[in-house]
Amino acid sequence: MTLLLSLRAGRLQVDLAPRAGGSIVRFSVDGSRDVLRRTPADMLAEATAATRGNNTACYPLLPFSNRIAGGRFRFDGQQIALQRNWPCVNHPMHGDGWAMAWTVERHDVRSAEIAYDHEAASDGGWPFAYRARQIYRLDEDRLTVRISLQNREARAVPAGIGLHPFFVCDAATDLQCRTKSVWLADPEVLPTERIDVPVAWDFSAGRRIGAVALDNCFEGWDGLARIAWPGRGLTLEMSASEALRTLVIFTPPQRPFFCVEPVSHANGQIAATRLAAGDTIAGDVTFRLTIQ
Repeated sequence: MTLLLSLRAGRLQVDLAPRAGGSIVRFSVDGSRDVLRRTPADMLAEATAATRGNNTACYPLLPFSNRIAGGRFRFDGQQIALQRNWPCVNHPMHGDGWAMAWTVERHDVRSAEIAYDHEAASDGGWPFAYRARQIYRLDEDRLTVRISLQNREARAVPAGIGLHPFFVCDAATDLQCRTKSVWLADPEVLPTERIDVPVAWDFSAGRRIGAVALDNCFEGWDGLARIAWPGRGLTLEMSASEALRTLVIFTPPQRPFFCVEPVSHANGQIAATRLAAGDTIAGDVTFRLTIQ
């Protein structure tokens, strides 16, 4: 049983926990400057035992991102009903890949490939079979993650993918990204209305993370985001391929982390997706670091 996979390249270090929801548990420079929130040893042991990655540094989002209102939607005339799967949340959230043990397909000092096979569930779980893969490649200045989902059904199904990284946050952390529209949300973080990005939520010129509290889905993203930690001597450029051009930004007040999540579909829009029998949806996310 493989509990932890370690990747090393130059000054970069990435630790993966396949059994804890196929998650990243640490991404750091020189073993001391964390890029993503570090998963403490006791929390990692608990996450591995429970096969859950929701308290780690980064976990996969599949077969859907964010919340499904009431756990119900229609697809091709079929009513889909899903059970709640997240503590203290009234709606199923973030799919099930984060809550399953993944299998190691391949691993060396700079790369790894892990997979998860989901069987169709009839008890309120995801009712369509799929195979998911994550491929990690660490180079001396970047981490690249390829995430994919293959439809194992003999019919078209709804399907989405994404990544949920928790970036380290301090008082000077700055985010820059360009988006065109954003979904407003109700108190349960369910989308209500899509509007043009207001000035207060516009990160195109860069702004401090602490300037606004968000848990919203942005569309019209160009696939590029820049995060700077001036006091820590680190800058990160995140780029996403065409399949992952929707962005969820989560900036909880007074927390040591924030999230910038590349995903394939807008919050609450999984019913509008369609993946043909045997087809695969796949996307790449690259985290490139400049180190002072």
